[in-house]
Amino acid sequence: MASTACIPPAPAPGDAVGLRDRARGALLGLAVGDALGAPAENMKPSEIRARWGRITGYVADRPAGTDDTEYAIFSGLLLARHGAGLTQAHVETAWHEWIADREEGPFRGAGFSERGTLENLRRGLAAPISAQHRHAWSDGLAMRAAPHGVFAAGRPAEAARLAAIDGSVSHEGEGIYGGQAVAAGVAAAMAGASTVAVVASALAVVPDDSWTARCLRRALTAAHRGERAVRSAVVIGGYPWTDLAPEAVALAFGAYAAADGDFTDSVLTAVNMGRDADTTAAVAGALAGATRGVDAIPADWARAIGPARGTCLPSMAGHHVLQVADLLTRAAPEAPPDAGNAETAGSTGNTGKPPGEPFATARAAARVGP
Repeated sequence: MASTACIPPAPAPGDAVGLRDRARGALLGLAVGDALGAPAENMKPSEIRARWGRITGYVADRPAGTDDTEYAIFSGLLLARHGAGLTQAHVETAWHEWIADREEGPFRGAGFSERGTLENLRRGLAAPISAQHRHAWSDGLAMRAAPHGVFAAGRPAEAARLAAIDGSVSHEGEGIYGGQAVAAGVAAAMAGASTVAVVASALAVVPDDSWTARCLRRALTAAHRGERAVRSAVVIGGYPWTDLAPEAVALAFGAYAAADGDFTDSVLTAVNMGRDADTTAAVAGALAGATRGVDAIPADWARAIGPARGTCLPSMAGHHVLQVADLLTRAAPEAPPDAGNAETAGSTGNTGKPPGEPFATARAAARVGP
């Protein structure tokens, strides 16, 4: 049974932040958070402090997004192509044509859930059997779920539905729930919802008794006491896998709630908690970026984000998150927001070569620019 938390209404007509600004804020915020958090991935707060003190900006010489950004671009382009008609078959075909059946980048398909999925697909297993591997509970869907919320702005249940379809090739159970929570939260933020309503929307689309919901509630209860309290409430001490979806998603929402949606504070709180810091900061950045809009992202952080390098997914090289944001806002249907239904739940240039089908139509339609 899903939570009965209320889904927020659409923003008032006078909302100062427009849909395009929120879309750009969400996806650029994701990429910024990913790049900020990447050096701190799999670290403890004590290790972060020993090396850098408190991270307050980029600590890498050439900051760039990781698999989180490139998979979000992948999912965003796929969604821009198929829209609300997205099917499991579309997702599986795209995984074959643009990841599994191509030469791999230096990161070799990235995280454990992606590796397991690719191995199953290459063995001839079809979805949803392709998602039956040892890491189906990872945050690999959560890291790429923000585009569903951008597309389904103001409709958290629809965003969650699309995220589940996307995730069916690679994830099961808690891995799906984590992605749905992120997609729903971004969808609510895209409609101008308050921080509290954004979190309520995430809880509304996952089962009340799920590990994801329990972790979210613990994080939110601790949020008013700050970063250390959120981490203590969520992290399982000694557990080796930092990409566990219930943990990563709860840390991201906890950081966002502790900062009351402020972009800089949300992302830096997530980064300095360590664990799967690139993903938690990417999710927190997507939520806060959708809440406050692209102008809330510090200009020097935004300027560092260029087109994807293709280090994880060579087929995504040259695509920029801002291009994807614009595609998704143009592709989104004119539809009313979910009306309280909680039961279903900066460079702007593009320097890469056109990748062809299935994304050629989306790229051809894009007009990338400030």
